[in-house]
Amino acid sequence: MSTNPPATVAHVLLVDDDRELTAMLCEYLVRETFEVDVVHDGDAALERLAGDGRGADLVILDVMLPGRSGLDVLRSMRARESAPPVLMLTARGDDVDRIVGLELGADDYLAKPFNPRELVARMRAVLRRANDHAAPREAVSLGALRLDTARHRVTLHGRPVELTGAEFRVLEVLIRAAGRVVTREQLTEQALGRKLELYDRSIDTHVSNLRRKLGVGPGAALEIRGIRGAGYLLTPPEGPAT
Repeated sequence: MSTNPPATVAHVLLVDDDRELTAMLCEYLVRETFEVDVVHDGDAALERLAGDGRGADLVILDVMLPGRSGLDVLRSMRARESAPPVLMLTARGDDVDRIVGLELGADDYLAKPFNPRELVARMRAVLRRANDHAAPREAVSLGALRLDTARHRVTLHGRPVELTGAEFRVLEVLIRAAGRVVTREQLTEQALGRKLELYDRSIDTHVSNLRRKLGVGPGAALEIRGIRGAGYLLTPPEGPAT
């Protein structure tokens, strides 16, 4: 039991076809002050998110589902204008599902089997970051790149760039530290709200996605450079971020 429960009850949609696991998790999460709905396939998850008017504050989504896979569900969710954060459940050691999930917009992932206490810690980290970025903050610009944190909007040369929640937070950390190296540990803690784990490549996947979506690289006005053994550096065109 956590000693610091959230001030408000978060509504969680748990999507997994393992009925024994979902029953155990549902009981545990209710004790941890979450309100939990459970569905056992992807179609039911999308119907619940679209049809009941309640939505969800967080979706826990297993990759391996009957019929429509968890990755297909995530892809459909991210095609909508507004979708809750997603924590993916993947098979241990399945790097492909993890990377694809992050590329499609998952906010975090956890490999099965897992400790329920770790799941709750990950859930609260995702919810905390989502709530932090829902609060109004000043916009920040770097050259032709602009982050409007109040509207969660990114533009480059005046054109919108579609980023996931996690990608947005990684970019915000980098742009506010433009010209300085940010370690992978710092990026993980500040953007994902958790500690960096051994063999955890989530930040590297998010940075790779940012490079692709922003078109930044060697010779560009902006570049996200990987500094071997140190972290990442966003090089500004001139001067600090404003």
